[in-house]
Amino acid sequence: MPDPTPTRVRPRTRAAATLGLVLLALTAALLPPTAPPASAQEPAPAGTYTNPVTQGVVDTFPDPSIIRGKDGSWYAFGTQNPVFQSKGEDGERMLPILRSTDMVHWTYAGQVFTPDTQPAWHKGSRLWAPDIRYSGGAYQLTYSVPDRNTVGLATAPTPTGPWTDKGAVLPDPSGCSTGNIDQAQFTDQDGTPYLYWGSYDTICAARLNNDRTRIQGKVTEVAQGRRVEGGYVVRHGDYYYLLYSDAGCCDGAFSGYQVKAGRATSPLGPFKDDEGVELTAPTSKGAIVAGANGNRWIGPGHNSVQTDLAGQDWLVYHGIPSDDPDLDRFTGLDRQLSRRPMLIDRLDWIDGWPVLRAGAGPSDGPQQAPAAQPDAGGTFNSGSLDGWKAEGAQANGWQVADDRDAHGYAVHSGGGSAFLLAQGSAPAAVRAEADLKVTSSSGAAALTVGYRGPGDYVAAWLDRDREALVTEAIVAGRSRGAHVTALPAGFDWSSWHTVTAEIRGTRLTTEVSEDRLGDALATQRRDLPPAAVRPGRVGTAARGGATAADNVSAVKLYKPVTKRLPDPRPGKLLPAYSDEFTTTEVPGTSAGSPWSWVRGPGAGTTMTGEALSWPTQNAELSGGTNTASVLTRDAPQGDFMVETKLHFAPDQPAQQAGLVLYGNDDRFFKNVHSVLPLNNGGGAVLNVSEFGKEGPRPTTSPPTPVASAPMFGGPTADTMWLRLSYHRDTTHDEHEVRAATSRDGKHWVWNGVWTLPADGRLKIGLVSMNRSGAQAQFDYVRTYGSTK
Repeated sequence: MPDPTPTRVRPRTRAAATLGLVLLALTAALLPPTAPPASAQEPAPAGTYTNPVTQGVVDTFPDPSIIRGKDGSWYAFGTQNPVFQSKGEDGERMLPILRSTDMVHWTYAGQVFTPDTQPAWHKGSRLWAPDIRYSGGAYQLTYSVPDRNTVGLATAPTPTGPWTDKGAVLPDPSGCSTGNIDQAQFTDQDGTPYLYWGSYDTICAARLNNDRTRIQGKVTEVAQGRRVEGGYVVRHGDYYYLLYSDAGCCDGAFSGYQVKAGRATSPLGPFKDDEGVELTAPTSKGAIVAGANGNRWIGPGHNSVQTDLAGQDWLVYHGIPSDDPDLDRFTGLDRQLSRRPMLIDRLDWIDGWPVLRAGAGPSDGPQQAPAAQPDAGGTFNSGSLDGWKAEGAQANGWQVADDRDAHGYAVHSGGGSAFLLAQGSAPAAVRAEADLKVTSSSGAAALTVGYRGPGDYVAAWLDRDREALVTEAIVAGRSRGAHVTALPAGFDWSSWHTVTAEIRGTRLTTEVSEDRLGDALATQRRDLPPAAVRPGRVGTAARGGATAADNVSAVKLYKPVTKRLPDPRPGKLLPAYSDEFTTTEVPGTSAGSPWSWVRGPGAGTTMTGEALSWPTQNAELSGGTNTASVLTRDAPQGDFMVETKLHFAPDQPAQQAGLVLYGNDDRFFKNVHSVLPLNNGGGAVLNVSEFGKEGPRPTTSPPTPVASAPMFGGPTADTMWLRLSYHRDTTHDEHEVRAATSRDGKHWVWNGVWTLPADGRLKIGLVSMNRSGAQAQFDYVRTYGSTK
């Protein structure tokens, strides 16, 4: 559909600034006292970055997915798009690839297919939403083939190819009542691979066969919701987390995309949000991870997750810049595309849930950069062991080998024990990692940390003889205990696996994975003796048979953010702008009433003595159809928050009731309980918390004088509390509004931020509309002052 092109840049506004106070305090040592807006695209200070990280490299990079290659570099893959329009190219790159050494500065590295190499079975389809993994010694890229309504697979020996087509991963039909796109893989700790896919209201999951070329067995629906898509699973602690997006991805300034999460104790669910609502329940969901915050980024979503060398997780996602939301039209497509560059931001885990920057949302100024290069260690890509020290009985067994993927890497010929140590000392609180493999039929390869000598170190071994991850702490020449965690059956000892070790206090957490993407094959936690926790060297070790090691690194362990930023709170009650609805007179029907009606009073509206009762109307307030009644009253000057308690049990599509901030029929915000049909639900409906806006889109082509769009908030109930928090951004002459819902009046789910040009004041209002047959009962309208 046509997209809007707002004409004004919105640097960091008060809404975003308020959310970011804690983060600014955390990063004050890095950030200048007054950071320039990201829209200026000035170089970020050393050690920082500014979104979008693809600025100046490609014009757009939707649905990004990142992997660390075995050469030590980072590679990003994006949806097919016209990425070089600004360079005069009128065409698209098919699944474009970027390369970086630090996750911040990227260069173009090619594309997966070209028009000449695209498989014939695609029938010329555009290709979307790549998900990159590493398994069995090869890179595996799944991607969406929308014109065929399926998912394809390509494999390659390196992240840049050459790519070999493996055909469709899904059968036809797939077993999922949805659009078969937006797929992602996940590998469980027993080695079982899974595929998640779906869009337009449903996400499904199924096991993959051992070579990951086809799903097998039962297909399970794991999430349902209006425009739910982009599912991506990681394991964190004791839970599996399904991150996904809902609402609209690609509608410029009217994109209501957000990232949400559910968690489960099984990779097939049931996944639940942070209020315990199953993601398959016929309602909208909470646990919002990332949403628009009022700065320049609109519609943040379709994420992957990447972990830096310090252990900090990062959300990798796209956002739409409000100052330049549209790509130019090109000959290969009959509609406009939204500009969606790649963003990265810190992903925090607070109280068991993921949230972007402690709740601050997408960043629009300098931020502390990922730890993407080791403080100690290296890649061996120089082709020599310069800077490394060999120790042990078989110290002379180390040498450097080379291949097209890893480039240089260290090998040990076996026959005894030996250490290979990097220069410098790593701190006691450390995260270390190494890519390891055992290339003979017996033996063990290790990541070592805190090394002070052959009698003082901590090691995490891939032990082929025990078929296990084995950790040991050696202090003063004596072992303080070996802990053994079995590796899954069929573990491929001849291919690279990443071993990570984190020491926080005396707790050692060790993981083994193929691709560092939140899908460890083994996780072990143990306590170390205090004497084993000390600064020391990082390196690798070999014992018994032949081994190989690469990408050895040690970085100071990240400090987790453990407290969310505060949500908006109501200030002092403003009685002059509130109503408890305790009279017998319908508001707005007598002289002197603070209320007034637009096309009213609503038919059948009555007072119960304790509430305003209003049947839904067969009337709309949408686009060019403005027939619904609106009950309005003046809002206070300045910032405020308005709240109502609503009893509403709709049962038919389009029925809705709730709060509005109303300028006119074509300029308003609404926070309503509404009913929407499932796109592929066979008549099933969803009850949703719908936070919408309607306003002008003067620059679209063909002209669209007004447009509307939703974000979806928390779960609904027959009795709900609704809030709208208003801020007037006088600097940029905009209305900023944020919505919240509650099912008990105490625990609130706060949505993202919608904005509109401040063309006149808004009024507080109520609606009950779109289809008759339901009764809305409003207990009160309470307006509170600003909490500034």
